[in-house]
Amino acid sequence: MPEQKKKRQIDKEFLSVIPDAMPALDDQQSIPLRETAFLTLRKLILTGKLHPGERLTEVRLGKILGTSRTPIREAIRKLELEGLVTITPGSGARVARITEEDLQDVMEVRSALDQLCASLASQRITEEEIRELLKARDAFEHSARNGDEQEIAESDVRFHDVIAGAARNRRLDQVLSGMADTIYRFRFEYIRDDLHYEKLIEEHRMICDAIMEGNPDKAASTAKEHIKRQQEFILSQIRKAQQ
Repeated sequence: MPEQKKKRQIDKEFLSVIPDAMPALDDQQSIPLRETAFLTLRKLILTGKLHPGERLTEVRLGKILGTSRTPIREAIRKLELEGLVTITPGSGARVARITEEDLQDVMEVRSALDQLCASLASQRITEEEIRELLKARDAFEHSARNGDEQEIAESDVRFHDVIAGAARNRRLDQVLSGMADTIYRFRFEYIRDDLHYEKLIEEHRMICDAIMEGNPDKAASTAKEHIKRQQEFILSQIRKAQQ
């Protein structure tokens, strides 16, 4: 009985995050059930609501999402193609764990992109964009000290989006858009530990200062250190989980 009670509690907590993860009601009416299931599960994985290694049971997910097993099965197969789910004969589907190789691949690209964004922004940012950047910086600080993980992640995205916008490079925007979801998952892994929040606030301020000074080298180097710290922490978490 205690085990059943625990399972019901887990399902209840999981159910509470479903509405935010599901597509808007109008979109749900125009897309197939399998796509709704795919988009919902995908967002739950990317935002850390479904944890790396967590088992994905078709029956359970179908009941929680209010659909049959077939759309869930199709969604899981599609998630496997994206590398977000692993399917092992005999043990079923699980949320894919982040490997050291995954981390290095993503963070190498993100570091290069963020350095370029910061460098270009320091040379091209307008007065209006500076005001937007300071507003985004302050919003992040507020959420880091008072908000939940979702709010912190969203305000972090906004901060970096303002910098990317100030870089004013359409091709760079396209590359960033293609990486956005993957980067989002790693961002969540980092902000789970609130011990980083004050350091993140400090790093954001340093990036802002370098951009407003119009110093491209300093802007790039502060962005590089910002990503390096994230990579080092997530790497330590990966290795800790393997012990």
